Amino acid sequence: MHYRPFLAGQFLLAMPGMRDPSFDHAVIAMCAHDADGAIGIGVGATIEGLSLHDLLDQFEIPHGVAPDAPVHFGGPVDPRRGFVVHSSDWSGQDTIDVAGRWSLSSTVDVLRAIAEGSGPTRYLVALGYAGWGDGQLEGELTRPGWFHVAGDEDLLFDTPAGRRWTAAFGKAGIDARLLVPDAGTA
Repeated sequence: MHYRPFLAGQFLLAMPGMRDPSFDHAVIAMCAHDADGAIGIGVGATIEGLSLHDLLDQFEIPHGVAPDAPVHFGGPVDPRRGFVVHSSDWSGQDTIDVAGRWSLSSTVDVLRAIAEGSGPTRYLVALGYAGWGDGQLEGELTRPGWFHVAGDEDLLFDTPAGRRWTAAFGKAGIDARLLVPDAGTA
């Protein structure tokens, strides 16, 4: 029997020199990972010129008590599909628990609850996701490009998006300033 380490509830960090520019300095909150594949939500960059209030307006949801907040670039797959990564103190019709660390919802009921003040206490909104088919992520992890660290709610919800990449490496004891895009040869 071959052991496959699943990464739900962890952060996947793009190493310097990542070939795909969509993942430059990416921080992916891994939300599902099993034998069939993996899904993560990018939390390391925001979408310029788009905010939570803009999304609420698109769904004709009054802003209510929801403070305006940036919308994250969740990933290159299905960039018009929305997701809310949030604390586990709220659950809706499609909410999934992510390894007991946070939750993920993707229907408009979570946006309504946030606006009404009855939603999760901590959250971030993203458009798009990163996805991998059966064995694809495991294959990528055998080559240079990705580094994974334990999931951390404070890093996810309290650290600004632009600082999450450096902070996540720091939590793993790595000074990101010392990382280089190319590996040496011996």
